[in-house]
Amino acid sequence: MKLLLATNNQGKVREYKSLLVDVPCKLVTMAEKGISTAVAEVGKSLEENARLKATILAAESGLLTLADDSGLWVDALDGEPGVISARYAGENASDSDRCNYLLARLKDVPWEKRTASFKCVIAVAAPDGVVEYCRGECGGFITFEPRGEQGFGYDPLFYLPEFDKTMAELPLEIKNRISHRARAAMQVPRAIQKLGGCKQT
Repeated sequence: MKLLLATNNQGKVREYKSLLVDVPCKLVTMAEKGISTAVAEVGKSLEENARLKATILAAESGLLTLADDSGLWVDALDGEPGVISARYAGENASDSDRCNYLLARLKDVPWEKRTASFKCVIAVAAPDGVVEYCRGECGGFITFEPRGEQGFGYDPLFYLPEFDKTMAELPLEIKNRISHRARAAMQVPRAIQKLGGCKQT
């Protein structure tokens, strides 16, 4: 009984393997299924991008497929980088490049105005194209410099006042309770059930 994780991002794969331990399916990666299809994230919303990836790879694999899109919304930048978070500093930018670019954009913004939120939308698609959505959000602040070695993406800049730590400083077991992706992932078992469960393939 298999659920395909529609991502080549190894950080996401590791997180989902921790987050989805209670899902009654075996999680398989694109590499394990020999799938190399790259789906362009051309949607104008997280929902559109997640749906595109999930439906295309579900049809190709014949498996129930989970895909997500997530982003960082910074209030002082009118919601940037938003849906283009992964491409904010250019198509081939590294996590470090993206963090440095964001910090440069916020150079003169004081602490109290550095509020932000991480958002995640998970799409779970059946091979016939039916999709269920799961959504999660987490609020915080953007720091003045990176802190922490855990996580990926903008995690070293995303400060959570209730823990006095950035997302990259949190132990994985805490991050997997409170992050935007964790909050969306909690809804995945219900989405799978609504789609009829994982099929044997």
